[in-house]
Amino acid sequence: MSRLPIVAVVGRPNIGKSTLVNRILGRREAVVEEVPGVTRDRREFEAEWLGRRFLLIDTGGWQVEGDDLTTDISAQAEAAIGAADVILFVVDATTALAPDDDGVARLVRRGRAPVLLVANKADGPSHESLLDDFWSLGLGQPHPVSALHGRGVGDVLDLLLDLLPEVEDVEEEHEGPPRISIIGRPNVGKSTLLNQLLGEERVLVSPVPGTTRDPIDVLVEIDGEPYELVDTAGIRRAPKVAEAAEFYAVKRAQDVLERTDVALLVIDGTEGVTHQDQRIAELAVESGAGLVILLNKWDAVDEESREWTELSVPDRLGFVGWAPVLRMSAKTGARLKRLGPTIEGVLSNRTVRMGTGELNRLVRTWQGAHPPPVRKGRRTKVMYAVQPGIEPPTFVLFVAGGDLGEDYLRYIENRLREVEDFTGSPIRIVVRQRERRK
Repeated sequence: MSRLPIVAVVGRPNIGKSTLVNRILGRREAVVEEVPGVTRDRREFEAEWLGRRFLLIDTGGWQVEGDDLTTDISAQAEAAIGAADVILFVVDATTALAPDDDGVARLVRRGRAPVLLVANKADGPSHESLLDDFWSLGLGQPHPVSALHGRGVGDVLDLLLDLLPEVEDVEEEHEGPPRISIIGRPNVGKSTLLNQLLGEERVLVSPVPGTTRDPIDVLVEIDGEPYELVDTAGIRRAPKVAEAAEFYAVKRAQDVLERTDVALLVIDGTEGVTHQDQRIAELAVESGAGLVILLNKWDAVDEESREWTELSVPDRLGFVGWAPVLRMSAKTGARLKRLGPTIEGVLSNRTVRMGTGELNRLVRTWQGAHPPPVRKGRRTKVMYAVQPGIEPPTFVLFVAGGDLGEDYLRYIENRLREVEDFTGSPIRIVVRQRERRK
């Protein structure tokens, strides 16, 4: 599951923030001009230093006073501060401390993210003697750099790596084929499906529930595409797990989901969706894995039961209405031709990334058409939105004025699914309160 740490580059206008961003990226991406205020929108770039990846945000210059445009630019910079895991606060080493520097310092001090104070335009040792005033910002040692020439930038990036979230907070990318897990209640045909996909009796198949104890990892090709396929022990409700072996089988299955790219939820088509199937689907969504629902034993379901089973899917699995539903028979292999393209589609949809400008235009439109409800006498407002991660697609909403509520988050999620194809993938929406401006 990919969630890159966020590094925000902030400061007043025309101090070289975009030049620093370009230097870190090693290429000219951010617009650089001598005119203050050229960077009006937040721009995001994926950056890397010594093997560590992070999302670098170039912000417009923050100003205490100004017209409507500069106020909007400052609000976006404040949103970036609220989003950041680490802040690079840039000041101008060639000029005296400015009121806007104090204003930015007050904002970053109120935030929770660690701050590196970067004194740009220090093209030589002679400029370092001018840095004493910046200690008064209360943000520790100012680090002299020249973004234009590269002087000192590597040292700042070394310090930045020490402040980024720990490695376990950003999971290493899985090298190898995508991981596909077969999940479901005991005795719904999971092992039969695995054997069908393998074309051999690799896993013991028995009508006795709980036969499969351990996850079985095998390499398999579906429509010519390689996958690491895992058949997990059947998941039961905790009160029904009497034996220690079955208890650990459930635990292992849950652990497998944390490492899964796409989960295949096998449901017994002769029984319809049960409450336990609901819980297993919830576990898959909580893990962030993609989800495909397989109605198994479809060849053994009569017409009347088929109608009842199909009605039970939206009734009991409506919260994963975005998951594809395939009707099939693991025993005979009937209707399995759609499985390969469906898995490939879900894998692709888990990596969809929306541009920040487009995302914020859409959020403003949705908010204007349907504002958040008033709660406790206050109407919450979404100030800014960003997508910091994929697999699953993860969005952060920076709000002011209170809680959005689950109903409004569902509204935002539904609108997102209307403009992008997230079929088969959960969407995570994180809400962060913007620091109140004093």
